[in-house]
Amino acid sequence: MSATLAAKYPLLDQEARTALRAAEPNRFHYQAQGGAYLNLRGLALAPLPEIDEARIANLCRVVRGLLFAAVDGAQSGHPGGSSSKAEQVVTLLASGALGFDAWNPKAAGRDRVVWSAGHCSPLFHALLALVYQTLRRNGDSLTGDDARMAVYPEDLARFRKWGGPSGHVESHYALADTSTGSSGHGISAGLGFAALHRSSGLATRAFVIAGDAETEEGMTYEARNLASNLGMENLVVTLDYNGFGIDGPIFEVMPAPYINHWFAFGWNVIEADGHNPRELAYAYRLATEGFGPGRPTVVIAHTRKGTGYGRLEGTGDSHGTPLPHAEYVDAMRQLGFPIPGVKGEVANDIAVVTEALGESDIAYLTTRLRAAAALVVPEEDLVERMRTALAGRPIRDYTAIQRPDALPAELVFPEGEVVATRKASEAWFAWAMKNTAFFYVGAGDLMKSILTGKAENVYGILSRTNELGRGIRFGIAEQNMAMMSCAIAQDTLPGGFRPMTAFASYGVFTCMMANSIRMTLIDNSVNPKANAFFIVLAAHDGPETGEDGPTHHGLFWMSLFIAYPGIKVYKPLDANEAVEMLFHAVSRRQPVVFSVVRPGVPVLRRGEGVPPAREAVNGAYVFRAFRDNGKPKLVLAISGGQVMANTLEILGDIEASHDVKILAVTSPQLFEELRRDNPAKAAAIFPDEERQFVVALHNGWRGFLYPFLLPGDHAERCFGMDDFSRSGSPKEIYHHAAFDPAGIREKILSACGAGAFACAPKGLITSEGRTHSNN
Repeated sequence: MSATLAAKYPLLDQEARTALRAAEPNRFHYQAQGGAYLNLRGLALAPLPEIDEARIANLCRVVRGLLFAAVDGAQSGHPGGSSSKAEQVVTLLASGALGFDAWNPKAAGRDRVVWSAGHCSPLFHALLALVYQTLRRNGDSLTGDDARMAVYPEDLARFRKWGGPSGHVESHYALADTSTGSSGHGISAGLGFAALHRSSGLATRAFVIAGDAETEEGMTYEARNLASNLGMENLVVTLDYNGFGIDGPIFEVMPAPYINHWFAFGWNVIEADGHNPRELAYAYRLATEGFGPGRPTVVIAHTRKGTGYGRLEGTGDSHGTPLPHAEYVDAMRQLGFPIPGVKGEVANDIAVVTEALGESDIAYLTTRLRAAAALVVPEEDLVERMRTALAGRPIRDYTAIQRPDALPAELVFPEGEVVATRKASEAWFAWAMKNTAFFYVGAGDLMKSILTGKAENVYGILSRTNELGRGIRFGIAEQNMAMMSCAIAQDTLPGGFRPMTAFASYGVFTCMMANSIRMTLIDNSVNPKANAFFIVLAAHDGPETGEDGPTHHGLFWMSLFIAYPGIKVYKPLDANEAVEMLFHAVSRRQPVVFSVVRPGVPVLRRGEGVPPAREAVNGAYVFRAFRDNGKPKLVLAISGGQVMANTLEILGDIEASHDVKILAVTSPQLFEELRRDNPAKAAAIFPDEERQFVVALHNGWRGFLYPFLLPGDHAERCFGMDDFSRSGSPKEIYHHAAFDPAGIREKILSACGAGAFACAPKGLITSEGRTHSNN
């Protein structure tokens, strides 16, 4: 056929192409194969009795008034996308599609909500203020620890100030199940929640509130692709299609038509007027009641960015630019709020807006909140559903995993043999998979190399036909792999069961996952109840991928993760240490980046002064003690199994002139922690007086071993901002970090008085009024 065609149509000629188009037009047309499609815009829809459009319109007016006032008070924030999404979120709450209990916001049976547009915190907090003002007017409120989940109108006067409502969405609040702010991460997080619940036999839905410019982010491509391929029908994205990013129209960046960016991936697509509650309510109900079954659904809500926000309405500038105060006052009065409008006294404006909530508004919203709460299935029923779906699996989570007193044979590697540490992680993951029903494992199209397949195959690969699988084929999509896996680990299933995840790539590629990991560490910090435990497997560490060249050498990746609070890098020297350190990681319940190597390295022989492999969990241990032979002392701090093996080969040469102690280093961070928490034990391993003798050897970034070369009191003399902060003005943040002038003075004086290091000049007056003298 092709030969005949070539003979008949010389297609490099325009006339030939024209002739072919006339003869066989189908050759020039491709029929897109997407999901189901429905356009509701302008359709004469029958009213829904539960959707009081007049009441919703007033509730949206109040929400806009609250969010505009919050932004004016902070002179900071994101009014544009917040205002354009008002009808979407209020209607979603009232629609009967979302399962949410305002009286028990973190109920196990709730639907999960992800604010992928995490910058829309003015809207988020205004919505919470609407909900909890309604409850308060009814004599209800959240108390105790739960009070932290609520926001009230008066709180908005401290928006973006220290201790006030957060600058981006944080998961300790109601109606938020992960902390967001980095654009494009939320669809992956929503996919993680949807996959977790469906694979546990539950019908929980994940709703993602997103903006159109987010789909420029490559991670969303990865998430849209996998969500469709998995047939994740319990995932719904409500998308604010306002046409603008921060810098201008989205079509300066991405091709039109916009719908192709979803339909081409096989998603169900419903288009609606994003300011029309009737169309939105239909869209959400259809999305959750089987429209286009077997696929995720996006509701593309056509909106106007910055709706009601004065001259910035309909512009990209409304994204993060507060109106000048006088223009804000005019915009508020255009909304029908006769605010006092005194600059710096926004609390009075908020009070006026709150008064616009009439009794009929309160009654209507209360009714719809009760309806949303009724959709939340009791926890005990959900636990029973899980037990039924996962019959035959151990219904326990990773917190029940303990190191057996006698390790099973598959987790013990013969001393003296040459074994790649990736073989140890392979064996441990498979063992753990059989000991908990809530462990998920995957790799970035590197399963055969990194060796995650044995664990993945215990319950099979998650798919349309194996909805209960625990292995995940992410493909070459490290960003989505990390965010999706981290979201799974953040959640708590009914019964209090906590999932854990392990996701793997080569160490050199882990930098591509770093922001998803950072966002999850922030979530762990702001919401400890959601503390996620996960293992990032940094495979093929070191230069052992030598033939591939520097693009694949895992030399420097750990520098990034050492800088992040809330996560530690583990680098076992051999296979038995890898097993011990994996058990240790689980017992600590703190995320780790876990180094393993491709080639075999010697399994170290223990005994005769070499401690058991379990000592690796201290971060460092004495592999070889001084001989006290009178020769000059030398301490070799060694990280990396092959480095240890190479050093042992030439040790006799070094010992000819030195008394050598070998310090095996598996995690400088763990050892620094040991120095803080158990200084006596740390000193028995590596006393400060030996630092002067250290030579450090690491098959990668030399800074990994700096803690063994620095002075023993370096932690008392080096100050930084070591933890994630909170929303606030720069001045407030400097103050709470003790980096304001007074705090810096205290730090300097505390260092000068730390003992061996004395720096204060004679006669310096300390903050306590005492004279500090060097005498």
